[in-house]
Amino acid sequence: MSDRTYTVKGMTCGHCKASVTEEITELPGVTGVDVDLETGRVTVAGEGFTDEEIRKAVEEAGYQVV
Repeated sequence: MSDRTYTVKGMTCGHCKASVTEEITELPGVTGVDVDLETGRVTVAGEGFTDEEIRKAVEEAGYQVV
């Protein structure tokens, strides 16, 4: 299992955090998601997922990986 960290632009509140967490958690292989609103960092734990899948999930929630 490995953790990957992404920077997401546009998250400002608890609803933002919940939306991003929900979309990423639905991906196969993801075992955990930690969102830090202050830094915009999203750490995803698990294996078998791709950076592109994470990017699409974040965009589905209405935000952008930078």
